[in-house]
Amino acid sequence: MFYHLLPFSIPGGFAGVSIFFVISGYLITASLLNENQRNGRINFGQFSLRRIKRLYPTLVAMLVATGAYITMFAHQFLVNLRVTIGSNLVYLYNWWEISHGQNYFDRFNGESPFTHLWSLSIEGQFYIIWPLILIAMLAWGAKSKHFGWLLTGLTVISVLLMAFLYDPSNINRAYYGTDTRAFSITIGAWLAFYWPQAKLAENIPNSDRTILDVTGIISFLVLVGSFFVLNGQKAFAYRGGLLIVSLAAALLLSVCVHPSSHVNRWLTNPVFSWVGQRSYGIYLYQFPVMIFYEAAVKQIAAHPVINMVIEITLILLLSELSYRFIEQPFRKITWQQFTGWFNPNDAKQRMHFALASAAVVFTLICSYGMITAPKADEAKPDHLQQNIKNNEAATEAKNKELAKNQAATGKKLKHNNSYVVSGPVKWNKKNLKIAKKYHLKKKVLMTVQNIKMTAVGGDSVLADSSKDLQTVFQQTYVAAKVGMQPEAAYDILATLKAKDQLAPTVLINIGTNGPITTDQVQRYMKLVGKNRQVFWMTAHVPTRSWEGQVNQTLATASRKYSNLHLVDWHQASLNKSSWFWEDDVHPNPLGNKKFVKVVADTMYQKR
Repeated sequence: MFYHLLPFSIPGGFAGVSIFFVISGYLITASLLNENQRNGRINFGQFSLRRIKRLYPTLVAMLVATGAYITMFAHQFLVNLRVTIGSNLVYLYNWWEISHGQNYFDRFNGESPFTHLWSLSIEGQFYIIWPLILIAMLAWGAKSKHFGWLLTGLTVISVLLMAFLYDPSNINRAYYGTDTRAFSITIGAWLAFYWPQAKLAENIPNSDRTILDVTGIISFLVLVGSFFVLNGQKAFAYRGGLLIVSLAAALLLSVCVHPSSHVNRWLTNPVFSWVGQRSYGIYLYQFPVMIFYEAAVKQIAAHPVINMVIEITLILLLSELSYRFIEQPFRKITWQQFTGWFNPNDAKQRMHFALASAAVVFTLICSYGMITAPKADEAKPDHLQQNIKNNEAATEAKNKELAKNQAATGKKLKHNNSYVVSGPVKWNKKNLKIAKKYHLKKKVLMTVQNIKMTAVGGDSVLADSSKDLQTVFQQTYVAAKVGMQPEAAYDILATLKAKDQLAPTVLINIGTNGPITTDQVQRYMKLVGKNRQVFWMTAHVPTRSWEGQVNQTLATASRKYSNLHLVDWHQASLNKSSWFWEDDVHPNPLGNKKFVKVVADTMYQKR
């Protein structure tokens, strides 16, 4: 049936995780209740053994294979490898991510091939805690209504915690927390008590069947729409959005499990069945494949469709191999069968021995990587990280100086359709040195040097270039931080505007971490207003598929808004690999100078 094949096929998406949790909460709770009804008790040991045989072999294989690959070919991911693998093995990785991990939506801050496993850790915690609660309450004599009250209370608490703990500057606590995510699971568990499949009538009136089918269709459309509409970087997602997704998932699930509904039959097909059977492997291998492939193939943006097809093919291939040689055998095998695998006189068992030998080799390589892997505080920052760190410190000092000068004069920033210069610029030795360093003509530097400007960056590219930017644009306030998301950048501009501190000229650099939409550009332009000049950097991100989409969106928007000007960093830096660090995204010291020159020349031309 469709709902049995769904769980592990969707947890990679933002809304998909909540759907997965609802289904898991329902199926596990229903299974435990059925066992209690059959046997008069729940055997926690047998339940745990089934879960281990279902999940653990493939998880261990993925962790070991990924760790071995990192040890041999991807040393940049060695930091914290030991604690990352260890916390995943004990299903506590999500809590480690809260205090040590990166923002889930940050694609350029040392993205980990293990990041997606946070949801599996929550599942593992659920498999341990919930059966014990269930067993204890059944022994106490609890009825369905008692479980209903408990699950309703837990759901409300979890929803409130997610809303309260959401912080736009650091969403990790709300995003990864077991307590903040539990409501999706408890909603599914609640449904198992009040909508048990075994007690649902097969023959119901046509009017009731129609209600079921319409409910299923509407809830299905809501879930599909959530994948396109719900933004994991906006407050609404954490303050009601994910609750709506979870409730819609519960409604669709209740329809699918009903024997009289047509919806489950409509959604059941060979493709879904194949994907569902291999969905656990797809879930596990998706991030390692994408991250390692995109690290190896630099020009993703040149052929985004071809590269996407290759990545999907690799994920499906690994998942198929995992399903055939790990998931299926270990799910059914007994200890006696396992020990009989290695008979050297049988060809099939010789293959088992070869696979086991390869597993031992990979385990030894992975173990070496775990032993030698540095902790985050022990790892030496690479050149890019050190450059950004130094620039951020210099930028913060410059920002404080600008704020202090503004407070001292007591003047609010004026704005109109032209640039505002704070006074005449004197041509001296210092300016001559700056002009030579950045290859700027005298008239360009003299024009742009004292432009009142606010620069905001939703990624680390602007943070990398911030010091150089403020060297040329000496009256520029820079708000750029590694991992800053578009919503956070928008909030910064909104705060500055509310305080009447948003400069007449605004420089925006957003589009490296992910695609941007027409609606997002519209929101920024509406916030900034018609009387300010906006300069938006085009994206140079050849290692990601969304480069073309970002630049096309900006090109379309620049034709719509008369005060929106493009700074074509993409065109200027095309095929200039010497301007960038190894990632071919962040400018190196030479690239930072070129970056600032492109901004200065563009602003001079648009004056």
